Amino acid sequence: MAAIVVPFRGAGAKLRLDLLGASLRHRLALAMLEDVLVAAVEVGPTLLVTENAEVAALARGLGARILADPGGGQGAAVCGAVAVAGSGGILVVNADLPCATPEDLDALIASTPPDGLALVAAADGTTNALGLAASELFAPLYGPGSAERFRAHAVALGRPVVDVSLPNLAGDVDTAGDLERLADRLGSSTRAVLPVLRRGLAA
Repeated sequence: MAAIVVPFRGAGAKLRLDLLGASLRHRLALAMLEDVLVAAVEVGPTLLVTENAEVAALARGLGARILADPGGGQGAAVCGAVAVAGSGGILVVNADLPCATPEDLDALIASTPPDGLALVAAADGTTNALGLAASELFAPLYGPGSAERFRAHAVALGRPVVDVSLPNLAGDVDTAGDLERLADRLGSSTRAVLPVLRRGLAA
């Protein structure tokens, strides 16, 4: 059974959704996180990395374990969590994937080479999810173009790397257009706040 690491950077990271305002961005970020965690806890032990007490309480209520964010960005957060997850398979799943389902996560586990890395890239070349056969396959490589850096890292270690096509994990939310594009596949929590977000964008 794979451990699942979910780093939560907060609504402040969603600057391209600034038309919503801080309050609605926060509400959206929590709803998307909830959809990711609901899927994750069904698949395996789930570790959420956050410094936000409200987010931690939500995650505990869903059955996730909380790890304090060490600061230093997403890479540092995941590094610490991967070390805690220990040996064996590990998934790293971003918190802004509101279409994620348990079946998607199971498929990512199944696609991970026994000694390598599976990767789900976003359309912009960043990285939405990783399947790691072992913790040493992770390095803090996030940012623009990170998918290619993760591939190169695995190759440099002499490990196989597989690009996995999973539309629900490739579908991250950076803009209001992303929400509309994914509307018919959103998880229940994000779908529930969508009417409020639409009103906020129309105001």
